[in-house]
Amino acid sequence: MKIRKNALAGIALAATAALSLAACGSGASTSGSTGGDGKSAGEITVYNAQHESLTKEWVDAFTADTGIKVTLRQGDDTEMSNQIVQEGAASRADVFLTENSPAMAQVENAGLFADVDKATVDQVPAEFRPSTNKWTGIAARSTVLVYDKAKLSADKLPKSMLDLAKPEWKGKWAASPSGADFQAIVSALLELKGEAATEEWLKGMKENFKAYKGNSTAMKAVNAGEVDAALIYHYYYYGDQSKTGENSKNVTPYYFKNQDPGAFVSVSGGGVLKSSKNAAAAQAFLKYITGKKGQEVLQKGTSFEYAVGSGVPANEKLVPLPELQAPKVDPAKLNSAKVTDLMTKSGLL
Repeated sequence: MKIRKNALAGIALAATAALSLAACGSGASTSGSTGGDGKSAGEITVYNAQHESLTKEWVDAFTADTGIKVTLRQGDDTEMSNQIVQEGAASRADVFLTENSPAMAQVENAGLFADVDKATVDQVPAEFRPSTNKWTGIAARSTVLVYDKAKLSADKLPKSMLDLAKPEWKGKWAASPSGADFQAIVSALLELKGEAATEEWLKGMKENFKAYKGNSTAMKAVNAGEVDAALIYHYYYYGDQSKTGENSKNVTPYYFKNQDPGAFVSVSGGGVLKSSKNAAAAQAFLKYITGKKGQEVLQKGTSFEYAVGSGVPANEKLVPLPELQAPKVDPAKLNSAKVTDLMTKSGLL
């Protein structure tokens, strides 16, 4: 009789486990399953510093496939990373997404990320994620110099981004130094060339460049003939070209290549917060957007950011990633705090 009771107990336990697994697998939320903050196990909150339209595509597809509801809180890289660090273990964020890596490194250095599930890590090549695997790349963007085709011929273009600090480029180029995009480029320069070289380049930049608010505005200035060139990310050009082209018809992108600091490819990041009350759903979301379906949103959509995971190629209009000849930079080592100090010291912020 004792054996029979134990067997019946084992069957009941197995049935309960099977029902639980079925609920998790369907992504359904049940009224009796809630996290410590009152959210259903089928709900997550994403602090999103990526482009809202791109993330919404990911969210809509993920929810349709899994039934897991996603709430988005929108902000920029630095704003969101500072908020997460300030909130600490009390943060309501389950997942953090960014446009650039330095904000991810800030949260990682504060010890707030959980390890990324191995299945997700395995979907993203090593060059598009930090060596620590505390977060992962979800997309990428290339540094380019967009220039006025009527003012500059190919033989007059700088061989290196570092050349933009030379006297002959005084008054000829533009950038948006207050933005997280440009500060990520400087972070890569700092990691590749060191503090002294970075400080020297920033001083030359201060003498030579024209400041604009935003990459799109800087490109428009080149297109309008206000300045010869601008250092921005590639997708601003391709995005405008896919629409009317009115802000880019007079410009073309130039890729520095040759592992130059100006060939830096910035990794957009995604990570799961250690304090997440819905870690399984959060990890599932990160796995989804780096998986084939999530990366095809980049390949087939109009964000014109690079796909980095699951072997999905880039949008056919873009220069393939291997041809960019980008320098090797560990995203975990990008130092936004030091860059802010150096740019402030140079009078750029």
